[in-house]
Amino acid sequence: MTSEDRPAISTPATTTLANRYGGQKRALSRKAKRNIGIAALAAGMGFMAWISTSLNAETVSFKDIGYSTTDATQAEIDFQVTKDPGTSAKCAVKALDAKFAVVGWKVVDIGPNPAEATPDGGRTTVHRAVVRTESLSVSGVVDSCWIPGSEK
Repeated sequence: MTSEDRPAISTPATTTLANRYGGQKRALSRKAKRNIGIAALAAGMGFMAWISTSLNAETVSFKDIGYSTTDATQAEIDFQVTKDPGTSAKCAVKALDAKFAVVGWKVVDIGPNPAEATPDGGRTTVHRAVVRTESLSVSGVVDSCWIPGSEK
């Protein structure tokens, strides 16, 4: 005796997809959307406040211009410093030998500048530091500059 093939009972496609992948997601409520918008706006305002206050902080930057070696006991390092004209700064300069070992080191005081001292309102000034060395130097650089009292 042979039996007839019966067709399988098919379920609707939406039901099987929901069983496999889960039901449809609910949309965010109006209140949730508003709260997310308020939180994003507050975060944006906080970020802008942080940016504006960090830009007003006293900063100092430097640029190496050149160096010269007078003899085995002395080097001259030329550099420029950019800072607020009314503030003082300190810069550490160093002389290096052929193997990049430090053979001379000095901290240079940079005083306040008159606003009419340079075309940029006294912000950028050029300095020369004479550094005593232990042996012949082949290079001279500024290691760092900072505003006194703002050290970490």
